[in-house]
Amino acid sequence: MIEALSLQEKRRIESLFKENSSLRFDQWGTSLDTLLSISPIAKFFFKKYFRTQVVGLENIPEGPALFIANHGGQIPFDGMLIVYTLLTQSEKPRLVRAMVERWVPTLPFIGSFFLKSGQIVGDQKNCLQLLQKGESVLVFPEGVRGSGKTIDQKYQLQKFPLGFYRLAQEAKVPIVPITLVGTEETYPSIANLKGLAKMLKIPYIPITPTFPLLGPLGLIPLPCKISLKILPPLETSANINATDAEIRQEVEKIQKLMQETLNQGLARRGEKIFSKNAYEETT
Repeated sequence: MIEALSLQEKRRIESLFKENSSLRFDQWGTSLDTLLSISPIAKFFFKKYFRTQVVGLENIPEGPALFIANHGGQIPFDGMLIVYTLLTQSEKPRLVRAMVERWVPTLPFIGSFFLKSGQIVGDQKNCLQLLQKGESVLVFPEGVRGSGKTIDQKYQLQKFPLGFYRLAQEAKVPIVPITLVGTEETYPSIANLKGLAKMLKIPYIPITPTFPLLGPLGLIPLPCKISLKILPPLETSANINATDAEIRQEVEKIQKLMQETLNQGLARRGEKIFSKNAYEETT
């Protein structure tokens, strides 16, 4: 059952639009009405369906930040959960702008919806401008290589590129890693129809135990319990003029930290993928 937002939740979201309350849009094209209409759906998935456990809210820094997270699950519920967490669960409401793949806006109606809900195309210039204007940005360094992983690769972080680190350096903002355990079982892909995906000019077409066998019903995610952990912010320590080799060392440290955190989360969960008692430990 989808429940309406509480008055407090509604006011948190509305507070982000104080400067342009009469327009009900912010300067980036985000629609207050769209956020208010989709937030109850996000709330349902966050609280009821995935029973999301959040750890590390105290690690959210003041001011703009570049949030990075592991990616998986074919359909970006991970992004939705992170955006909802920062919007409604943190001490102060924050609308983090998730970078979406360039091909997504080519889908009918999708581009407009993502824009109105606060997300933007994953362009370096867009991202830098947002950060310099005091906004926070969410990046999935693995990109489609992460979201399109098959089940045999689950929770194995794909190689991070250097771009997000350079971006944080230039914008002078901290990097805040986030790990999610549970998302990669929501759509357990057993194969990828690469040939058909190439013909349709999309990154992948997953085959799961329920899709396409059950048709549209196969798009319903499995109700896995999800753990979302926000790690302490990391300052970019390398010099702005550092070589790619030097930056690669810093990026690999971050990827190693996130992989270790994922491994620890998986160990705590064990095989209790759907259990309400999964992730009983909170550290």
